[in-house]
Amino acid sequence: MTSNTNKTFIIAEGGINHNGKLELAKKMIVESKEAGADAIKFQTFKSEDLSLDVAETAPYQSEKKKSQLKLLKKYELTQNQQLDLYKFSKKHKIEYMSSAFDLDSLIFLRKLGVKKFKIPSGELTNYFLLKEYSRRNDKVILSTGMSDLYEIKRAIKILLSGNLLKKNLILMHCNTSYPTPERDVNLNSIAYLKCATKHQVGFSDHTENLETPALAVVAGANIIEKHVTLNKKLSGPDHKASLNFYEFKKMVTLIRSTEKMLGVFDKKKTKSEKKNIFFSRKSIVARTNIKIGEKFSSKNLIGKRPLSGIPIEKVVKFINKKSKFNYKKNQLIKFNK
Repeated sequence: MTSNTNKTFIIAEGGINHNGKLELAKKMIVESKEAGADAIKFQTFKSEDLSLDVAETAPYQSEKKKSQLKLLKKYELTQNQQLDLYKFSKKHKIEYMSSAFDLDSLIFLRKLGVKKFKIPSGELTNYFLLKEYSRRNDKVILSTGMSDLYEIKRAIKILLSGNLLKKNLILMHCNTSYPTPERDVNLNSIAYLKCATKHQVGFSDHTENLETPALAVVAGANIIEKHVTLNKKLSGPDHKASLNFYEFKKMVTLIRSTEKMLGVFDKKKTKSEKKNIFFSRKSIVARTNIKIGEKFSSKNLIGKRPLSGIPIEKVVKFINKKSKFNYKKNQLIKFNK
């Protein structure tokens, strides 16, 4: 959604860190806006449509093996609660987003008025969900955690098999380890995916530090997503690997500074350095005394600061030409007319 000349779109991933409580979710919306996020994103799912009774929690979700279904039920938001959050986000002028994990949830989010949709990494192989996304030309962000290029291309093919246009499908490089070890971040995947798929690519970050998203912007990411929490000590699977809002604000500042330093895809003299040209560049000067009729050469010409005379790069116009003036050592050379 951006290039190096535009702002990176920054998503505060609220996920399920509201712990199923509406007031916590609202506080996260306010804090995300104040921290500089462009959007706040939650998750929309029906627990019964997402998990079987026998499915156990992932290691990062719980140190002890528990029922995923029971865990999910604690964090499931009702449709009325999500409508409330959508209106609340609008009031606070921050975009409301959500990840749909099933068909009914996607249809609900569309009716709600959501403008951008995120397909979670775990749903990259979900044919039914991808096919439903292909029916409309929404803005879709496909997270690519736990996948390889073959799986990604297969998902893209399904998504673009209907009315969804290529320009509205953005990929997100992602690693689903919470937290992601440095050796597995692989920011080079951003450029690789851009080259291999010809799609824009963002970065969903699960590392523990603040610098990784800014580095991802350098690597070419045009969307950044990072988990946020009101308190890392709250109970729940994602709080520990999330940023608090003080940290998130610092991350946003790093990204915005990085954008400024990246500048534009060009090379030219900047306003701040133009004033140094006079003092740093050289003029053509007599290296020795020069008499009328004497030929100019490297033996009697030299470049010296400041640039108050003829620039040294024009010296080639003088070499082997006869001087029409007398010069004393260190005198500025004049045009030979």
